[in-house]
Amino acid sequence: MESTPETTLAVRPAAETRYDVVALGEVMLRLDPGEGRIRTSRTFRAWEGGGEYNVARGLRRAFGLRAAVVTALADNEIGRLVEDCILAGGVDTSLLRWLPYDGVGRQVRNGLNFTERGFGVRGAVGVSDRGHTAASQLGPDDVDWDHLFGELGVRWLHTGGIYAALSETSAQTVLAAVQAARRHGTVVSYDLNYRPSLWKAIGGQARAQEVNREIAPYVDVMIGNEEDFTAALGFEVEGVDENLAHLATDAFGAMIDRVSQAYPGFRVIATTLRTVHSASINDWGALAWSRATGLVQATHRERLEIMDRVGGGDSFASGLVYGLLEGVDLRTAVEYGAAHGALAMTTPGDTTMVTRAEILKLAGGGNARVDR
Repeated sequence: MESTPETTLAVRPAAETRYDVVALGEVMLRLDPGEGRIRTSRTFRAWEGGGEYNVARGLRRAFGLRAAVVTALADNEIGRLVEDCILAGGVDTSLLRWLPYDGVGRQVRNGLNFTERGFGVRGAVGVSDRGHTAASQLGPDDVDWDHLFGELGVRWLHTGGIYAALSETSAQTVLAAVQAARRHGTVVSYDLNYRPSLWKAIGGQARAQEVNREIAPYVDVMIGNEEDFTAALGFEVEGVDENLAHLATDAFGAMIDRVSQAYPGFRVIATTLRTVHSASINDWGALAWSRATGLVQATHRERLEIMDRVGGGDSFASGLVYGLLEGVDLRTAVEYGAAHGALAMTTPGDTTMVTRAEILKLAGGGNARVDR
């Protein structure tokens, strides 16, 4: 094992593994009306996206790591389109499970996500259509986890609360995956990513907390914003201004202290900080904690111009994971994450379009001057 002293993460050597990172989650077809509205558009641009998958794709496309996704798709033309998008992103699809399509979608289908970017006073809008999807029906016994993490070898598993919320089956699948990863020495990161719309019909916050508390003991790197830790794990932050840009580090540190005591297996806890002035102007930053370093803060970017905010948090996660896999200090890793998230939000779509060089330049204090 390669150890990162500041975070005490024991990362398997790349030479012993087939994959640097594997994501477990649903990949949907995103339909984007561009600058228009869903309700009035007659043309949509098609992309792929998914909270967990976006992290693996970022690690592949921006950072050049070996990435794969564990998911399922209905075997029809839409599923094949999603597969083609995944392949274009360089993510290995050999772990993808295909389910027979019944011709209508009564039993199994592929998820759709219509997304408006928003502008100015009009906020971004997401309308997902993902009932009875193939990925939500992926069961804990549908994947040979010991073969994946043991025989093939994986350095890092990333999954999260969006996938865990899709069904009883998906929550059980996440639990089986993180338990197997722990058995085989694979580092596990988990993004709480609390979405009220996903939980409201199946028990709301109480059910979210029940599911996430069962998964949390197997997580090494826990990611989420202040609302996530409150809604998905039940930890309140006291003495915090409503504006997250002014989140007091001592208040957040006090919450982290409670979280780390409740879950001693957490090696790193990280959060993004966002203040929305308008759909196209946000303040953006991040914090991270480890037992060795305590709390560190990334460069805070006030009034960052946003083209498409969807996927900013996922790109933060991939930059952070890249830094931790590379063994850099925690402050540098959180700078990578914050820079990647900031850059990803300057382009349309869920997934990153930036390069490692651009990320490292911004993380190191670079600016937007023209490169010639």
